[in-house]
Order: sequence, then C-alpha cells, then structure tokens
Amino acid sequence: MKKIEHIGIAVKDLEASNALYAKLLSTQHYKVEEVAAEGVNTSFFKVGENKIELLQATDPQSPIARFIDKRGEGIHHIAYAVDDIRIEMKRLADEGFILLTEEPRRGADNKLVAFVHPKSAGGVLVELCQDIDV
Repeated sequence: MKKIEHIGIAVKDLEASNALYAKLLSTQHYKVEEVAAEGVNTSFFKVGENKIELLQATDPQSPIARFIDKRGEGIHHIAYAVDDIRIEMKRLADEGFILLTEEPRRGADNKLVAFVHPKSAGGVLVELCQDIDV
C-alpha cells in the first residue's frame, strides 16, 4: 500500500456537511459525484496529500444508509492507494483477510475499489483504491 488515499465519512446531509467541512478545512470541496451502484453521492475535499470523502445515501438500503441507521454519522472507512488492486486483494486474502467482493468495482473519483471486512481488519472497514487509467 502506498499511502492513505482518503478517509470516508458517512453523512446525512451532503450540502450541510460540505458547508461544515469547508469551514473546518478552510477549503471548498472540489468534486461531487454520484456512485449509483453503491447508492451514494460523494463529495471530496483535498487535505494536503490526502482526501476526505463525504458519503450521503441515495438509497435507504445502501451500505451508507444502514451504517448511519446503526452507528450515526462519522468515519466509515479508511482507503489506501495501491498500484495493483488485484494483486493486493490476493495478498490480503492469502493473509486471511475477508474481502467483501471477489473483483474490484468502479468507485468514485476515477478509482477501482475493493473493501476488506472490518471483522478481519480490527473493526475498520478498509478500502483499496487503484487509479483507473484514463
């Protein structure tokens, strides 16, 4: 893994959270994007070399909606940049980590993504991110 790519934060109201984080971070978000397959709208803030991703559910059955119903707003996941997501997925599976999917999916911000189940990662939902060549 190369670096922390972003921290994902589940929010109820993306517009209100954008305003809050703009004040907190003293910068505006640079992108809002829908990820229909995951049932979320996302918003990204650049913080030094890293990013903050705000996630608002667009579907009441989405993972973000279920997370907020269970735990409330807050940190949802930590994402790590990887050079080759499939190699990293295999390495982690071989090490005994539980992956939530067998293949990476297209995520927000022009990335391929895969998730490691929190039960196998010390209670933290881990996201692997690989840039998609444009």
